[in-house]
Amino acid sequence: METHTDVLLITANVGSLFDNVGEIQSGWLQEFYATIQRHKPQFIALHFQEVGGKDYMLNMGHAENFFRSIESSGEMKTYDRTCIYVDNQFKAEDRFTALGSMYFIHTSLKDVYQYDFAVKDFKAVSGQSKFVGSLDGVATVEKEKFPKNFWPDFKWSRKGFMRTRWLIHNQGLDLVNVHLFHDASNLIACNSSPSVYSDNRRTALRYVIDRISHSAGSTLPFFLFGDFNFRLDALSLVQDLSTATDVQTVTKDGSNEVEKIIWEEKDNDHKVVLHIETKLFDYLHQSVFRQDNGQALLKYDKEVAAFHDVIREEEIIFPPSYPYSEDYSEPTQYMTTRCPAWCDRVLLSPAAQRLLHRSDDEGDMGVVYNTLGPNICMGDHKPVFLFFSLKTNCF
Repeated sequence: METHTDVLLITANVGSLFDNVGEIQSGWLQEFYATIQRHKPQFIALHFQEVGGKDYMLNMGHAENFFRSIESSGEMKTYDRTCIYVDNQFKAEDRFTALGSMYFIHTSLKDVYQYDFAVKDFKAVSGQSKFVGSLDGVATVEKEKFPKNFWPDFKWSRKGFMRTRWLIHNQGLDLVNVHLFHDASNLIACNSSPSVYSDNRRTALRYVIDRISHSAGSTLPFFLFGDFNFRLDALSLVQDLSTATDVQTVTKDGSNEVEKIIWEEKDNDHKVVLHIETKLFDYLHQSVFRQDNGQALLKYDKEVAAFHDVIREEEIIFPPSYPYSEDYSEPTQYMTTRCPAWCDRVLLSPAAQRLLHRSDDEGDMGVVYNTLGPNICMGDHKPVFLFFSLKTNCF
């Protein structure tokens, strides 16, 4: 007999929550609890990236307090089973990923098992289990940092992935927390289409998909949700944004290295339309990134298309999830550090998408793919969530 289990998947790059502890963190938690209250999921999966923020050696204590506040909050009291994994072992540079995954199971959901990768079998989930540290030797999670040769020009990276495997009412699932490589320079990103950074991400994501498809026994339907750092095709976008302008390229003194590129209007005012540097992307008409939820920009969002054979995604109806202002008074403004993009995503295998129950019943929310806190400062990344009813089998 087919049954349905309401599931909420959330991905959040929370680095700025720990670099700016205070109002942002409070607002973040309020939006998280409000989303739970609105959808009333039976199973919640929270995937975090950049745990501890940029100054993780200083802020890891703040991160532990943040996780503790969630698991002990009154809003979560009806979730009687929790599984928490936090990789905070930053001294182990060859393995540290700064990933954190939290899973909450509601009292109404009885038939839930978690996979033990050591004994290669599912075990019933009960009580609270919490693993904070290197996670080496924890049998219910797989964690891996990407090999250094994936990005040889970068001195060190925390990027990697973390997987857990579940059985909910006899339906198996892989839930994978992913953090891919970012764009180190806006100038380099504009050099080619696709950019070198896009190539790096494609290699890493293909590696993740191959790993979860050829290990731990049979391949199960999978959900990949995290900070993929997907960016818009910068070369094509810049060409379209800068039509009918004059361009000026500025090099560093005594070299041919480009320092900045400036596009100006051709009229007498010569107003600057677009100004790009390594860590600056300042476009005069920023409203284009928010207008109609940025739908006009989706044609430049090309990185998922490279995985059309193995990856699906629900329709994007929300504006780019990054880089939002960290000023609490400007929750809908983008910073001018990077070109806004849909970095944070929930991707799924074709088999997983077939498990999403879609109903035309009046009052049924069906599948919801959106951001948390669209009008509240949530840090530089807006968390992205997927809510759905999972088709399961109850015998």
